Amino acid sequence: MNDKKTSKNRVKKEGIVAELSEKKGKAKAMIFTNYEGLTHRQIENLKKGIKASDAEFVVAKNSLLQKTMTDIKEIEGLQGPTGTIFAYSDVLEPLKQLAKTIKQLSLPMIKFGILDGKTVTSEDILKIASLPSRDVLIAQFVGGLKSPISGFHRALSWNLQKLVMTLKSIEQSKAGEKNG
Repeated sequence: MNDKKTSKNRVKKEGIVAELSEKKGKAKAMIFTNYEGLTHRQIENLKKGIKASDAEFVVAKNSLLQKTMTDIKEIEGLQGPTGTIFAYSDVLEPLKQLAKTIKQLSLPMIKFGILDGKTVTSEDILKIASLPSRDVLIAQFVGGLKSPISGFHRALSWNLQKLVMTLKSIEQSKAGEKNG
């Protein structure tokens, strides 16, 4: 009877490791956090906010994470409860949601992250989260490209306006001489 319980537990753990491996394969970024101190409701709100931006917040035992993430050396030093954010498409939006939660609650604590295969610190993650969105950056870039053209157009049209005003002034002064 005890063997059945052990084997069921092992099968369950193997399933979790396989699921974590699948999530790791799809993710563009992974952020490891210590969620200790958050209530169940706060964790659920974080999960909902992150899920809206095509990401997941998953709580798993450190030993199972270590079996899944064998290529990440920092994973061996994980201590305490760990919640992992798997970002699948846009990396910035889940980070913004995490930063918003941290600002409101001072929790969870970011342990470290993996972005584009590189390990990043919690400070780096918060800096990235403070960046404007992709759409805003594109608009700023286009505005920057347009700015010199607009300035050049303004300079050319000002010279034409100045010429027209000078000619109008000359015309008015000649009209005044004829009348006077």
